[in-house]
Amino acid sequence: MAILSVNAGSSSLKFSLYPLLNGEVQPQILSGLIEGLEPGGAPQMSWTYKGQSQKRALVLMGAHVFAQALLSLRDLLVQLPGVPALSAVSHRVVHGAAMYRASMLVTDEVLAQLMQFNSLAPLHQPHNLEGIRAFREAFVGLPQVACFDTAFHATLPEVDYRFALPESLYQQGLRRYGFHGLSYQYVMGTLLEHSRRAPGRVLMAHLGNGASLCAAREGKSCATTMGFSALDGLMMGTRTGSLDPGVLLYLLEQGWDHARLQTLLYKQSGLLGMSGISADMRRLRTETGDAAKLAIQVFTYRVVRESGALVACMQGLDLLAFSGGIGEHDVVLRAEVGQRLAWLGVVIDPVLNAQATGTAVMAIHAPTSQIEVWVVPTDEGVVAAREAAALIDQ
Repeated sequence: MAILSVNAGSSSLKFSLYPLLNGEVQPQILSGLIEGLEPGGAPQMSWTYKGQSQKRALVLMGAHVFAQALLSLRDLLVQLPGVPALSAVSHRVVHGAAMYRASMLVTDEVLAQLMQFNSLAPLHQPHNLEGIRAFREAFVGLPQVACFDTAFHATLPEVDYRFALPESLYQQGLRRYGFHGLSYQYVMGTLLEHSRRAPGRVLMAHLGNGASLCAAREGKSCATTMGFSALDGLMMGTRTGSLDPGVLLYLLEQGWDHARLQTLLYKQSGLLGMSGISADMRRLRTETGDAAKLAIQVFTYRVVRESGALVACMQGLDLLAFSGGIGEHDVVLRAEVGQRLAWLGVVIDPVLNAQATGTAVMAIHAPTSQIEVWVVPTDEGVVAAREAAALIDQ
């Protein structure tokens, strides 16, 4: 048997297959991507199975292209030799709010409740749930499991998750939740396996198109930069990060409506908005213009600034870990963050830093460093698969 772990987006679907052995999740044997599902797109499915990569164009007709794409995936699982039968499908769901503090088997009631959180994560939640609905139709009778990015932060203390708002608004759910929880759960578990310092004061940096920091003590989240929504905290690929609410009041006075504000905050800001070129840090590193340079400088500055705040919350630091697409691959950013945190005792070895390319867990601190520094390639899929396996076992 095996667990199929999926992450549904607006125009794509990432998937990985994890065999089970005596109820334990084994390393993935299949990973892939279905993309081009947006209107007018060129749908295709690419996958790697047991080290061999292939790609196939998909012919999808009519309105329900997502469901049709899943039927192609279902056929692929049947056609590939030696693929185990599925015992469950595990879905990354960004927002569980305060109601869902652990992974859940999806029922009609659970799905209806999760839809109420769409406005809290408009870039992700609707697509996550659409994926669940489509899988329920394509894989009839197969258990579907929702794994929440907010669940890892259920341990946040009240002083961290409360806003300075009236009690009546808190009762409506206006509080900090935190995100990237599946990634942090994986990184924290990996650090606990590799470092004796991991039970101490740990700062994890998930840096990618979405970016956040998480402070953890005894392996549990105690502070994080994302809050009520996935907009808060660090500057991101297309998202603003922390923003003075007065800016929004001003734009409202200028006649901006909800839709225009939402597009600005989620899709037109961050690295893309500042540079005017791209949300991709790799692309910006190749640019020589001032706008691209400034965007990178601000991104790095915000990482350092928010790091200082979380270190203060923990009253010190024992270990710093980088993860996510930028955190795992951008040697320059890691070096600059390390230099600006040198006052804490952080010393990154330049040779080790250059060797850390996101392919393996690696320590990059120098022998003289008072703080351990690690690069941990994240794997949200295996976390979701483990969560599903545990629920199925129960």
